[in-house]
Order: sequence, then structure tokens, then C-alpha cells
Amino acid sequence: MQEIVNNVAAIRARMAEAAREAGRDPAEITLCAASKMNDAQRVRAAVEAGVDCCGENRVQELVEKLPQGAYGQKPVHFIGHLQTNKVNKVVGHVDLIQSVDRLELLAAIEKQAAKLGLVQKILFEVNIGAEASKSGFTPAGAMDAASHMAEYPHCHLEGLMAIPPISEEPGGNSKYFAQMHQLLVDIRAKKYDNVSMACLSMGMTDDFPDAIRAGSTMIRVGTAIFGARHYGTNT
Repeated sequence: MQEIVNNVAAIRARMAEAAREAGRDPAEITLCAASKMNDAQRVRAAVEAGVDCCGENRVQELVEKLPQGAYGQKPVHFIGHLQTNKVNKVVGHVDLIQSVDRLELLAAIEKQAAKLGLVQKILFEVNIGAEASKSGFTPAGAMDAASHMAEYPHCHLEGLMAIPPISEEPGGNSKYFAQMHQLLVDIRAKKYDNVSMACLSMGMTDDFPDAIRAGSTMIRVGTAIFGARHYGTNT
């Protein structure tokens, strides 16, 4: 597990360097450990190494790891595609749902949160590269949905999340990161009810320094913390 400790320290150093280059305080950037395909012991090692929160992509892994105490006292986020029929396994069990990618899902989260009598914090996932293979709001769709958040009193829109297209070139995603930051600023300026726009979740193992320089407040890192994932036959 020492490797995980060393990896987290190295990421923190790179985060600080990117923040300084952008004239930002490194403390304002959250490190979310994307813990897909890693067991509770390895997730706990990342928690003890000092990540700020943990993000799960799969409902089944979340359900398995929560009772095992994998996340310690750290906030847990859901960061993967969420089916409406599994909302009841996530709402109220995580601090933040980062991957609200459609109105149907927003309505389902609202319904479950109302049933539980709580307010679920969420981010809108934006398909900033307009990729057919990815879900997510268009930028205009995110703006429109944000304008209706008063209709969802048991959800609170904290900000935006994005996964830009894969780029082989250094800095290849910088334009998408800049577009996401501008969208965040534009929505925030509208001062919609039930919307804070304090969080911009973007940047992963291969591109998080560029994301930080563009204004990201949260990076989601898996491989650089845990090493390459080994996918078995389970889906």
C-alpha cells in the first residue's frame, strides 16, 4: 500500500504546481479518488494517504464497499452513469452525485430525495465534446436545466462535471476545459434559485494539470493513485 501513499503525494505535488502556475491556491482543489475496480482495503489506503473524497462509478461497488467502511470519514461521490431504477441505492448514501446527465435522472433523484426527506447535492454532467458515445447535457441544455432547479427542491445543483474527448496531444483538452469553465461562470451569473455553481469537476489522470490551470475545483483520479485497473469478467 506504500505505492498508493507515494502516488497520492506525487499527485498532490503536481496539483500544487499546476495551481501555482494559474495563480491559484492548491487548497481550493479537491482530489477525488476514482476507486472503480479497487477493493475496500486499497480504497482505505488512499483515504489514509490523504485524498479528499472517493468516487464510485458503479452502484454495485458502492453498495459493497459502504458497509465495509472503505471510505472512512471521507465524503463519497457517485461519478458513473446512473440508471433511474438504481437511484434508491445512491440517493442519501453519497454526499454528491456528479453524473446527473439527463432530466429523467434529475426527476428520479428528486422523487427519492423527497421520499427520504433530504436534499441531495448534484452536478450536471456536460457532454462538452458532443460525443455520440457519451451521455450528458449539451451546454445549452445544462443552462436550461439549471434555470428550472427551483422545481427540484430536494436536489441542489452544486456545479458541473465533464469528461472531455480522449486526446493524444499534450494540452489537447484545454479548449474543452476552458469551455466548461466559461459555462460554469455563465450559469453562476444567472443566479438561478437552488444553484450554487461552486464546483467544477474535470480532469483525470492524463490531463488534470491542464484542468486545474483552466479552473477545475475537483479532479477525479484513479490510475495515477491505484495503478492500472485489471478488469475481470464481472461488469
